[in-house]
Amino acid sequence: MTAGKTRTEVTDVLGALNRISKGRMVMDWNEVTSGKNPYVVMKTSNIPGKSVIEIPGLVFGDKHKPVSRIGVGMTLTESVIELASAMKLDLIIVHHPVADAASSGGVPFADYLPLYNLALIEMHEAFHGLHPGMTLLHGHNKLKTDIAFCGIPGNVLHKGIALPEVRTAGDILARIDRFMGRDIDLDILEAERAIRGEATLQEATLANPAKLLSGGADSPVKHVLHFFPHTGFSVEHMEIALRMYPETDTIIASISRVRENHPFVALAKERGLTFIVGNPHSVEIMENGLPLAYALELLLPEVEVFLLRERITAVPLKHIAHRQMVEYGRQMAETHLVSMPPKAVRTY
Repeated sequence: MTAGKTRTEVTDVLGALNRISKGRMVMDWNEVTSGKNPYVVMKTSNIPGKSVIEIPGLVFGDKHKPVSRIGVGMTLTESVIELASAMKLDLIIVHHPVADAASSGGVPFADYLPLYNLALIEMHEAFHGLHPGMTLLHGHNKLKTDIAFCGIPGNVLHKGIALPEVRTAGDILARIDRFMGRDIDLDILEAERAIRGEATLQEATLANPAKLLSGGADSPVKHVLHFFPHTGFSVEHMEIALRMYPETDTIIASISRVRENHPFVALAKERGLTFIVGNPHSVEIMENGLPLAYALELLLPEVEVFLLRERITAVPLKHIAHRQMVEYGRQMAETHLVSMPPKAVRTY
């Protein structure tokens, strides 16, 4: 809070985030169009109308709005907005870029967020590379980080060396399970399955566990390359990285996943390297969201900070156990969505 002010405002939160991000935040809207802020970037798959510009700063709301309760989340969804409303939050800060309608239940921010008096800030690329937590959780100290490998914004590559207590690939897998509290989440899932009567229910943080795709649990680990496939990291990039760091013995791909037959894995096997897929994207709220939330608490002790963690589950339709809603869903589908023609009446 600025000296002499009696309340915390959105602008104070922006100032705290600018300190946390080492000056990467958009503090003046002119930065969005001037090209002077390298963390304002376009993300596109070249699908007409589906691109988005990342703006690490205040996306919606008044910068002088009072703030006493902040929610820190990973991705803005209507569920996050509704939770923020129920908790009477003043401001949502999300890691990933937001987009009108796509991030707000199909409607514009201007029609939705004012209902709950919510302001909205995003960060994403402006937060990448600021702390070593992602690599420490995966068992190595990062020695070098490139957040735009081969000139691609967000294409992050870490070069690391194994922690003293991490000697094998099995040590990395055990470390990830322990830090992420998988045993707790497994207990929660088993309890929910029993309560709902849905034995096949799956949950996002558990469905994609860390796995060893090349090498063995006893494969020695020392020199690590750690990247994130969804950022545009390619096989060519992996080959370049291995030429840069020929001492590499272990490769970790995390946040996003690759499967056993991916060319990354084939290349690792060809080179005799250990290949591990680490934490999935569904737990980045803990990897990146939690450090950000605690940093805000340290800088803005007068503000209450909440971690907004979504939990996504899946179950086959045939196993949904709540009969009343099953009948509702079927009735709506059969009567209104799939007009069933009347049965033919046989005439003689």
